[in-house]
Order: sequence, then C-alpha cells, then structure tokens
Amino acid sequence: MKPSLVIVGLGNPGAGYESARHNAGFRAVDTLSRAYGTGKWTDRQKFLSRSQEARIVTVPVLLVKPQTFMNRSGEAVRKVVDFFKLNPAEQLLVLTDDIDLPIGDIRLRRSGGPGTHNGMRSIVEALGESFPRLRIGLGTPPDGSDLATWVLSTPAKEEQSLLERSWDSIPDIVEEFVLGSGSAIEH
Repeated sequence: MKPSLVIVGLGNPGAGYESARHNAGFRAVDTLSRAYGTGKWTDRQKFLSRSQEARIVTVPVLLVKPQTFMNRSGEAVRKVVDFFKLNPAEQLLVLTDDIDLPIGDIRLRRSGGPGTHNGMRSIVEALGESFPRLRIGLGTPPDGSDLATWVLSTPAKEEQSLLERSWDSIPDIVEEFVLGSGSAIEH
C-alpha cells in the first residue's frame, strides 16, 4: 500500500526508554495504532523503523516509529519519504514532545524550526522546515536540572495523568488534520 500520509512518532527504542518523557511521540503513535491500525507492527530495516498500516476514515496511513534513536530521526524519516516519493509538506505528520509547551498541551504547526529538540533538528536537516508537526507539551524542566536527564526520565504520576489525557485526544486531532479541518489546532 502506498500511504497518502505518513505519521512519524519520535522516541527512543528499547524498554529502558519506554516511559520516558522524550517518548511522547512513540506513545502518541501507539494511541493512533489502537484507534486506526489495520495490521501488525513490523520491523522495516529499509526505513530504519517499525511501521504499521492504518486507515483514518478512507485515507491509507503508515504509522512509523524510527529505531535510530532520537538524534538521528531524520535518517529514518528521509528513507520513508524517499521510498514513497512523498511531499513532506502535505504527506507527513511528525508527533513529538516539546518542553516549550505546558504539560499536556497540544499544538499543530504546518512548518517551523526545530527549537531545542534534537530529533526535530535531525528531521529539519534531512527535509527542511516545511512539514507539519504535532507538538505534545512536557512542560518546563525544573530550574537547575539537566535537560537530557530530565527528558529521559519518567514523569511523576500527576504529569503522567496529564500526558495520558493529551494522548487520548490525539486520534480526534489527527482525524481533523487528515480531513483538512485541523489547520490551526491547539488543545
């Protein structure tokens, strides 16, 4: 199947990172998988990713979780985009965490820079800035904390509850995006 849309969730592979704040993109794609997935997750070495076919309303979608680790996400995304000959501005949606948004907030942007996010920086370096992204707020790290250590840590119970509520809203937000009515969504 050639997808009309590829949805990439950013995260780090492996059980040690599964519950980390930085894996919000993987968790969001897992939510989409439960809502819209039509097949099993498979390892796709040619994409350096795990992927699953899905269907949102009538639109064929490929859900993707790069296995390159966060800082090299652009390598995997570039392989998928090139293989399917996609226009990133219209056929790609990246789901990612964002420390510049309050915890649990979600924002959809049609394009933009990577900010402080190394995974997004890797994708921007591979594709440029013209692709939509759904940003999932993690909130600001505590003063004096090391950013890398904080984003790789597990959220506190209250934070986890807020993140789970945001993940639960993602299928509806993505469906609005797919149907063309979600051009400036903020939740």
